[in-house]
Order: sequence, then C-alpha cells, then structure tokens
Amino acid sequence: MPRIQRIQHPWEVTTQQAREIQEQLRAQVVCEDQLGTVKFVAGVDVGFENANTITRAAVCVLRLPDLELCAQAVARRPTTFPYVPGLLSFREAPAVLEALEKLERLPDLLLCDGQGIAHPRRLGIASHLGVVTGLASIGVAKSRLVGTHEEVPDDKGAWTPLRDGDEVIGAVLRTRARVSPVYISIGHRVSLATAIDYVMQCVTRYRLPETTRYAHHLASCERGE
Repeated sequence: MPRIQRIQHPWEVTTQQAREIQEQLRAQVVCEDQLGTVKFVAGVDVGFENANTITRAAVCVLRLPDLELCAQAVARRPTTFPYVPGLLSFREAPAVLEALEKLERLPDLLLCDGQGIAHPRRLGIASHLGVVTGLASIGVAKSRLVGTHEEVPDDKGAWTPLRDGDEVIGAVLRTRARVSPVYISIGHRVSLATAIDYVMQCVTRYRLPETTRYAHHLASCERGE
C-alpha cells in the first residue's frame, strides 16, 4: 500500500494554528512543471454524511487519454474541523489522505475539487495535498475564493487570468461554450499552462472534468449529478 503523507503535521488544530501551518507550507509549493509522463489522473472530492459529522472522501483514478475508470477508493472518518472559509483542507484532507492510501498505485496527477494557490494564503486544498504527498496537483474549483478577472470569451477552452493585485493566481476557464467557467489554479509541481491543458484533456461534454464528476458521484452518491 502507498505511503503518501511525506510531510507530517497535526490536523486537529485551532483555526489560528491552521493558518500558521498554511503560512509555513506555502513556501514549499512548486509552481513549475516537475512531473513526468502522466498516464493516470485522479479526481478528488469530499462529501459529508450524518449532518456533517462524517467526512466521506473519494478518489477516482482515470487513464489518459481515454478517461477509463481504473481504480477508486472511499474513506469515511469523523469530521473534526469546523467549516471555515480558507481552511477547507483541515476539514477534508485527512479523509482524502486515507482514501489515497487505499489505492494500489498512486496517480501521476491529482485534480482536486477546490483551490490550489488561488487562496488568500496560497495554500488551498490542492496545494496542501500536493505538498504533503509530493504528488503533482491542480485545483479545479466551481467558484472563486479570491481574485478578480475579466469576462471569459464564450468559446470552449478560452480562459482569462485570475489575478490578486498584480499576481496571476489562476485561470478562469470556459470548459464548454456558453456555460459558466471553472477556476483553475496551480496545486503543486505544475505550471498554470499545464494545469489548463490537463483539465481540458479531462473534459468531455460537461462543464466539469470527468475526474471531478466521477469523484463527486462517489463522494456524494445520494445527491447524483
């Protein structure tokens, strides 16, 4: 079984301690391509059961380029951290790490339902998971947490930079024509251009990439699509 948590830190902490951990880890995020051939991509998503008292994390591994589902894993554990904007990883990542441990082989790239560096402290869940596991990762979020952007052209594949002041922290990407865009950001060990490319490789006829769709269904199957 894989051992995936290369960097150890406590998860059951106060909100102030969580912010301090984010500040410490942000310097370890690699924002350039440091990944080899990507044959397997994994979607990561998290749902909640029993009035949010149980965290249910799902990882679905798809093969490129045909996007065939090759492996999947679910982990369920008590929810120990409150819902606090900007601290999503402390609520969700422990269960994700358990799900990753259940896979027989690790994917080459994670596509996480959440932010990467498009985050006030540049360490959203995609970056956090990437740093602690050493895996390349991308944030694929359905909504914006921080930053501003211009209108995105309506064409499939069109994008515009997401900026926080003078810094480009992500891309607002139109995965389907005339459908609301998604927010892409570097997680770890990928450039923004590469992140956009892999997200589009995982898109079929839906707004969200297949990685996210598979993982969402497994993480919250009672809600459907």
